[in-house]
Parts: sequence; structure tokens; C-alpha cells
Amino acid sequence: MGTMVDGTWRTDTWIRDNEGRFEREPTTFHNRVRSVPDAAFPLAAGRYHLYVSYACPWAHRTLIVRSMLGLEDAIDVSVVHPHMLEDGWSFETDFANTTGDQVMGKDFLRQLYAHADSDYSGRVTVPVLWDKERETIVNNESREIIRNFGTTFRELATESVDLWPDGVRDDVDEVIDAIYQPINNGVYRAGFATSQSAYDEAVTELFEALEKWNRHLSENRYLCGDLLTEADVCMFTTLLRFDPVYYGHFKCNLRHVYEFDNLWNYTLELYQMPPIQKTCHLDHIKTHYYYSHESINPPRVIPKGPILDRLAEHDRDRLPGHIATR
Repeated sequence: MGTMVDGTWRTDTWIRDNEGRFEREPTTFHNRVRSVPDAAFPLAAGRYHLYVSYACPWAHRTLIVRSMLGLEDAIDVSVVHPHMLEDGWSFETDFANTTGDQVMGKDFLRQLYAHADSDYSGRVTVPVLWDKERETIVNNESREIIRNFGTTFRELATESVDLWPDGVRDDVDEVIDAIYQPINNGVYRAGFATSQSAYDEAVTELFEALEKWNRHLSENRYLCGDLLTEADVCMFTTLLRFDPVYYGHFKCNLRHVYEFDNLWNYTLELYQMPPIQKTCHLDHIKTHYYYSHESINPPRVIPKGPILDRLAEHDRDRLPGHIATR
């Protein structure tokens, strides 16, 4: 793992505070594509490219929304290698379903960041929404990218899916805010903690939040009631990785997700939606975490388990809440 300082790559570690708490650096590029005259980044099919890792939950959000909206022809994709080592994300192609850099022909993702800003300082992360015409980064914040896809890019969509619908927009934003720190980032706060107190704090908050949303799903089909929204996409990418990776690798081992009846059935329902399922690559997920995080797993041994054939066992008689069968 590493970072860039004034355009120069430097091998580094995750940032932690003085008490061993993992602190995630904010993303840097926050532009958006607009369908208005004279926009800096105007809407156009084929102009924008998405750089992702199949392993990364943040990048996975963008792949799910792109798939659900039917934006595959409008936005093409490059997939990095699951190994993230001393040079960061690479475009090596010796792992199934990696693509190399389909646009700029770079060897490493950090070279794209340097191309966009020769003095860039910060983490080199996925997802990246890239403007092929201006050869620069539009945005590297997953939450903003999926919102841009679900609003402006809907003009190019082939599916009439609305993941930020009128009437619940404030609810969607509130839920995404509510799950971010204890759940989405909470697993990392636990996994990268370097003190017992920091770990205990993160794991306690994580499982309190999981219990809360498990109760919520006993009366609601989705996080914002009866509507599938961006909030569910943001929750799903963490839940999918929980038992295969976070439970063991990040020591989030109070309970498996499958031990939360409602959360588990909710995860299964989302996983079995074809536009979502085709974006899920568990081989990339397990390989990335166990192989890349040498500080947590020095021998880089990748476990065989868990067996995840239960992902095909969604019980429609146990859908949450008052909508017991559909």
C-alpha cells in the first residue's frame, strides 16, 4: 500500500490516530457529469470510463448501479488486479477477469492520478470515473459517482430503475450517512486498528449497528421501506464481503451475517438479482484482502472457506416484515 505526495509515489501505511484508530483519508476529485450547455464534463455516451476493482466494496457500488441502470454500453470499464502491493493497484492481467488499462495503457492506477494532476497528494483509490476526452479524473468518490449515474446518466440508461426516488430522497441520504461509519467503514476500523481499545470500540459499534438494521429489516423489505435504493447498494457490498473476509481477516467475529436472520435473507435477495449478481466476484474479493494486507496476514495464505453455496438459498417465505411473500 502507498500514497502520493506532490505527484511522487511513496510506500506508506494506513493513517491512524494516536490511539490506534484507523482514519480514512477523504477523496479528492468531486466533479460531476452534467447535461447542461457548456458543462466542464458534458453528458455523452462513450466519453466516460470507469476504473474499478472487483474486490473493493466502494468500487462495487458503482458497478452495481451501472448494471442496474443498463449503462454498460454508455460507460466502459477497466478492472485492476486483485493484488494491491507496493505499487498500489496494478493493471496486470494474470488473474481471471482483469482487463488491463483499456484507455490510457498505464501499468498502475497511480499513473492515472499523476496524469490527471502532476502534483497530486493523497491515496490512489478506486473507483475512478475518467473523462477520455480531457484525459482526467472526473470523480473518485463512490457515493457521488452512483448518484451521478442515477441522475444525469439516466438519460443514457436502458433500464427504468430509480435508486434515488422522489419521496424518500432525504431518507436515502440519512441511511447512507448512518451506515457509513459503523458498518461500511467500521469493518476497516476494526481490521486496521492497532490498539485493543480502538478495535473494541469499532467492533462494538459495528455489531450494534448490524443488530439495529437487522431489527429494521424485520418490518421493512429494504433499508428505506419498500423501495430498493442507493442505500441498499451501499449496505450490500459490505454484507457480501462480511463472512468471506471481514469476519476472519478483520476480526469482526462476534457473529456471521448468516446468523442475523433478516440481514442474511436481505443479502440473499439482493445477491440473486441478476444485475447485481453478475457484478460479484468472490475470487477477487478473497484474494485481494488476504494477499494484499501483509501487515494483517504476513504469509499471504488465502483460506479456502467459507463455502458460500448458501447464497443460492434465499427463502422467499421469510422476506422481512409484512411483505412475507412476493
